[in-house]
Amino acid sequence: MPHKVSLSRLKLTDFRNYAAAALVLDGRHVVLTGENGAGKTNLMEAVSFLSPGRGLRRAAYADVARVGGSGGFSVFAELEGMEGEVEIGTGVDTTDETAVRRLRINGTAAKTVDELTDHLRVLWLTPAMDGLFTGGSSDRRRFLDRLVLSLDPAHGRRASDFERAMRSRNKLLSESRFDPSWLSGIEEQMASLGVAMALARQEMLGLLSRLIEERSEATPFPRATLELTGFFDGEFGRPAVDLEDAYRQSLRESRYRDAAAGRTLDGPHRADLLVAHREKAMEAARCSTGEQKALLVGLVLAHARLVANLTGHAPVLLLDEIAAHLDEGRRAALFDLVDSLGGQAFMTGTDRSMFSALGERAQFLTVTHGSVAP
Repeated sequence: MPHKVSLSRLKLTDFRNYAAAALVLDGRHVVLTGENGAGKTNLMEAVSFLSPGRGLRRAAYADVARVGGSGGFSVFAELEGMEGEVEIGTGVDTTDETAVRRLRINGTAAKTVDELTDHLRVLWLTPAMDGLFTGGSSDRRRFLDRLVLSLDPAHGRRASDFERAMRSRNKLLSESRFDPSWLSGIEEQMASLGVAMALARQEMLGLLSRLIEERSEATPFPRATLELTGFFDGEFGRPAVDLEDAYRQSLRESRYRDAAAGRTLDGPHRADLLVAHREKAMEAARCSTGEQKALLVGLVLAHARLVANLTGHAPVLLLDEIAAHLDEGRRAALFDLVDSLGGQAFMTGTDRSMFSALGERAQFLTVTHGSVAP
């Protein structure tokens, strides 16, 4: 069994609709129930800030800070993490023009938020992701990169550096500044970063596909077939240096075309994640809404198991409104699968009875308009 990472305390200040909140947790799964709009998802979002990025809503920091509050927000947690007991505090002062997110680990300022991945990995599934298979490719790329980031913390930095380099190239091309040495330097950086991003995505999909293929236990959640397309399709068997040379050459040859288009037309930023229902041999986008939801749940749970297998530590799962569209049998199967991962999961719903199959495996809390009680 993987090592269990679990929160024992969570404290919020001026976070969304919470002026202040303090949760004492006992290591079991956490079920948050209450009316719509009471603040259940806000608590999940606070936990998601214990990972790099802008949380499960990807919200601007100013929108996270409570209206009428101090002008910022903070999240504090005590947990049994991947390196033992740890205290984590993070937050933002939105009155500061830079609005930089601060992070302290055991009272010491961290150099980057990437240090959070030394202590826990946080994965989530929210209703906003239900349209993943029918929406735009940018949503699937973002989902894919979150999967990669949970295994390769450096992936986020590579992606942001690539975007920065690409914006610089686009700006030079838009101004008709075709300085060969300047553009070549930027394109060299883009080739190195872009290929590294693509290979990290491909490696993660290969590992996840293998785990899905080897799954023997029967579950109500269908297996997915995964494919990365849109950038070096079918060429990932070549050495990385050859791929970098090919992409660098492609960028050089497409300068005038990209200048006319006003953007870079080829690269990892154009890739797409294709998902299919394995048993039906059908693209996920063509499946029913229920099948798409089941595919997504199965995919997220498979990825959580992959993270646990490769890191030796079960991730913290955030499952927002997870039971709303599942029948009783499928809910019970879901809870058993979540529990078998060996980690701690936070789940939300409006009706406590939907989580009755969890029994004593969960700690139940009631959320009522900015307050939390057993």
